[in-house]
Amino acid sequence: MNSLTIYKDDYLGSTAISNRFIDNYMTEANDAQLKVYLYLVRMMSANLPTGISDMADKFNHTEKDIMRALKYWEKQHLIALEYNEAKSLTGIRFLSPSEAAVNVERPLAPIVPLKLVSSPAPVEVKASEPAQAEPVKPDYDNISYSRDQLKAFKDNAETGQLLFIAETYLQKQLTLKDIEILYFITDELKFSSDLVDYLLQYCVDRGKTSFAYIKKVAISWAEAEIKTPKQAKAFIGNSYDKNVYTILKSLGRTSTPTPAEAEIVTKWYKDYGFDLEIINAACGKTVVATDSHRLEYCEKILSSWKKAGVKNLSDIPAVDSAFRKPKASGTSGAGSKNQFNQMIHTKYDFDEIERQILSN
Repeated sequence: MNSLTIYKDDYLGSTAISNRFIDNYMTEANDAQLKVYLYLVRMMSANLPTGISDMADKFNHTEKDIMRALKYWEKQHLIALEYNEAKSLTGIRFLSPSEAAVNVERPLAPIVPLKLVSSPAPVEVKASEPAQAEPVKPDYDNISYSRDQLKAFKDNAETGQLLFIAETYLQKQLTLKDIEILYFITDELKFSSDLVDYLLQYCVDRGKTSFAYIKKVAISWAEAEIKTPKQAKAFIGNSYDKNVYTILKSLGRTSTPTPAEAEIVTKWYKDYGFDLEIINAACGKTVVATDSHRLEYCEKILSSWKKAGVKNLSDIPAVDSAFRKPKASGTSGAGSKNQFNQMIHTKYDFDEIERQILSN
């Protein structure tokens, strides 16, 4: 077969590619990686700026695809990604293609300035050290999507239905930013439609309709590796303040609290303002006195201490002593109207408390 001579009439406006790149790097790279590298060389040669979003739009890839390609070439030591103090990508510096080891110092080449950044910073590794695979917490605040991506998300049959559900739950028309957050939740966090549905229900039920709040909840679920509504329910059930578990343990409870139980216990230190020492003192009295309805018993004790102005452990003996003093029959006034105070003139009458609880 005759060999071919390859030539062109116009040598102006060309972009030079290293033979070493073609011989040693090109065969292992995929389509997206090659497009990104060649386009960056073109932009560098013309001294033109570009951006992650620009390249994504140009090659019909996602911004994540572009960043994966950049990370690939960085791993091949053909480029170096440069970041500012805010960990935003600001430039891409080309390194000279070489077959040398990673720790060989390489001459610097021109840099490609970036107009737009939407990527977290990688783990910084010195040139003389081998790269270490250390986990980096994603910088979710710097992720954005183009209008074309959001339009495709909105026009998609499945995700379009999800937007309709969101508008129904939130009773409002979604803004472009709202749609972008939902796109982020499905695209970046990989939430299924069922999980997004449950997420929206959960937030609305709590009176939280801000998409900033919805995004924070979604990120917390993703970090906890929540994949299904069932896992989310279990996670929510186990996400109470640790004080709730500590107090219930003092009452002999080790199972997961119900929302109603957690609400009662939380009231003791948030609404009543008692510290754990005072609450534990009430728990101690309760455990000694009864094996049943301990939560209700403890609530009766703490509510009476709240009304009596207990602030410290040292206040409790005086309050208990006042309760033990007998009162003349027929005593009237505000104190006599308090059924609990009447009931414990001489002692904490837990039999009577239980009778009242069961009769309600």
